[in-house]
Amino acid sequence: MYAGWFNQPPPEGESQLELGQQLSQLIATGITTGAIYALLGLGLTLTYSTTRVVNVAIGEFATIGALSAVSMYRAGLPLAVALAGAVVLGALIAGIMYGLTIRPGQRKGAGLLSLLIVTIAIHLVLKGVALILWGTRSYNLPAFTQGEPVRILNAVITRQSLWIVGVTALIVIALYYFFSRTLLGKALRASAVNVVGSRLMGIPVYRMGFLAFALSGALAAAGGVLITPDTLATYDMGLLLGLKGFVGAVIGRLSSYPMTVAGCLLLGLLESLSAGLLPSGYRDAVAFGVLIAILIYRALPALRHGVLAAEEAHD
Repeated sequence: MYAGWFNQPPPEGESQLELGQQLSQLIATGITTGAIYALLGLGLTLTYSTTRVVNVAIGEFATIGALSAVSMYRAGLPLAVALAGAVVLGALIAGIMYGLTIRPGQRKGAGLLSLLIVTIAIHLVLKGVALILWGTRSYNLPAFTQGEPVRILNAVITRQSLWIVGVTALIVIALYYFFSRTLLGKALRASAVNVVGSRLMGIPVYRMGFLAFALSGALAAAGGVLITPDTLATYDMGLLLGLKGFVGAVIGRLSSYPMTVAGCLLLGLLESLSAGLLPSGYRDAVAFGVLIAILIYRALPALRHGVLAAEEAHD
C-alpha cells in the first residue's frame, strides 16, 4: 500500500534543495578541475609568450610528475619529499628539452611550425618512455591530508580538492610576485615583450627561454602530483590534460596569465556542469567545442576584412 507513496515525486521544496545541492557539488568539482587545467595553461602561456613556441608536450610533464612521485614514494621517500622531487624533475626535463631541441632550432633559424613539430615529437618520445618505465598500469598516491570530506555550503569537498585549489592559488600569487617584484621576473617579461630590446639591455634572452620551459615543466608536474590522489595516474594521461590547458590558454590569448586562469576555471565549470546535466560522454567534447567557438569568433574580423571583403568588392 506504500509503494505508490514512495514512487511519488518529492515536494517542490525538496526538489529545489536537491537541485541546489547538485549544482553546488558540480561547481565545486568544476573549480577543482579548472585549477589543475590552470597550472598547465599557465605553463603554456609562459613558454609561448617568451619563445613563441606552443609546447605540445606540456601534458607529458604532468604525467612524469605524477608517475615519478609514485615511484619515489614507493621507494620509501616521505610523501612531501617525493612530491617536491617530482616537481624538480619535471622542471629539469623541460629545461633539458629546451636546451637540446628548441634552442638549437632557434639558433639555426627554424620556423615556429618546425619548432611546433619538434614539441609534438617530444610528446611522443616522453609518452613512449613513460610506457616503457611504468607500463599500462594505473597508479595512485595517498591524499595529502587524511580525513573525512569537508562540507562547504551545500557541496561535499574532499580534502585533496582543497589542496588542489589552495596550492594553485598560492602558485598564482607566487607567479604574480615573481613577475612584478623580482628582477628576474621582470627580465623574463621583457624578453617576452621585445626580444631585440631585451638583448640591447643585456638580458640573456635564450636563458630566459630555458627558465620559461623549466617553470612550465614544474607547473605541469605540480598539476600531475596534485591530481593523482583523486584520479589514477597512467602513462597516457598527459594528452587530454595538455589539451584542456591549451584551451584555457587560448581563452587568455596565450599572453594573459589572469585570463588563462579564468579561462581554465571556466572550462572546468563547463565540463563539470555538462557531465552532471548531460550524458557523461559529452564532457571531453566541451573543451573542443569551446576551442572551435573561440577560434571561429577570433577569425571573424580577419574574414570580414580579408576574404569576405574581397568577395564583396568583386560583387
